[in-house]
Amino acid sequence: MVPENIVNLMAFDFGLKQMGVAVGQTITNTARPIDVVAVKSGNVDWAKVDSLVTDWGPDAFVLGLSLHMNGAKQSFHPQLEFFKKELTRRYKKEVFWSDERLTTVAAREQLFDDGGKRKLTKANIDAKSAEIILEQWLYDHNCS
Repeated sequence: MVPENIVNLMAFDFGLKQMGVAVGQTITNTARPIDVVAVKSGNVDWAKVDSLVTDWGPDAFVLGLSLHMNGAKQSFHPQLEFFKKELTRRYKKEVFWSDERLTTVAAREQLFDDGGKRKLTKANIDAKSAEIILEQWLYDHNCS
């Protein structure tokens, strides 16, 4: 279960060029994609993250844990760990992991079903992946 003080969540689908972002809540057990954040040469656009955190006021974060299908960590796991530590340091909020295997595949399928090929932009896919990561976390933690 999730502590009662955690209602609003922000999720990230971490990437080396950009990250998808979604928000959701434990009351309705729902999530939605909201934006993407640029990552250039390993540097996250923290001004954009700051703006999103200010606008949406999450109580905690959910971060997609990038694993290969066999459970091994992806090559960029050190950057992902650094991002997690920075989220905690900057915002003093808990960061939860959520297995993100196959979220990009699911995001592509859902976007294609909703709007055909024109919906399959990198930004849409990344933001939708963040939504799926958060929905899975909510489901896994019985937030209904």
